[in-house]
Amino acid sequence: MLDCKPVDTPIVQNHHLEEYSEEVPTNKERYQRLVGRLIYLSHTRPDIAYAMSVISQFMHSSSKDHMNAFIRILRYLKFAPGKGLMFSKHRHMNIDGYTNADWTGSITDKKSTSGYFTFVGGNLVTWRSKKQKAVALLSVEAEFRGMTKGI
Repeated sequence: MLDCKPVDTPIVQNHHLEEYSEEVPTNKERYQRLVGRLIYLSHTRPDIAYAMSVISQFMHSSSKDHMNAFIRILRYLKFAPGKGLMFSKHRHMNIDGYTNADWTGSITDKKSTSGYFTFVGGNLVTWRSKKQKAVALLSVEAEFRGMTKGI
């Protein structure tokens, strides 16, 4: 991957990754090992956290498309080697939180994914994205569930 062509985003927008029952699976052990190694990196690289959460959903049923999504993350890391968490000293200790949700974002089960992140003193300290447990009937419902998780 040292000679790969870099890309500017870790995952394709509107990626539509799902489980493919008719496609030839990849080597499951290799996929799990590779994704597992990048999961540790996503703790200090929030820019790849969403892409990692998407591809790690297919640890037991990976296909060629999932492996290509993984390789795209590696190509992005080559594009942005210096990014990561940076903590700096500020004169305030404000706590700011932001939430969001995508309504029926999952193609397979129509569940929404909600996420939040929190800043303390201007520094990012927590973030999370997770698929919601129930299907939201309205986008407002998905946003409200995401907001409750963030609070």
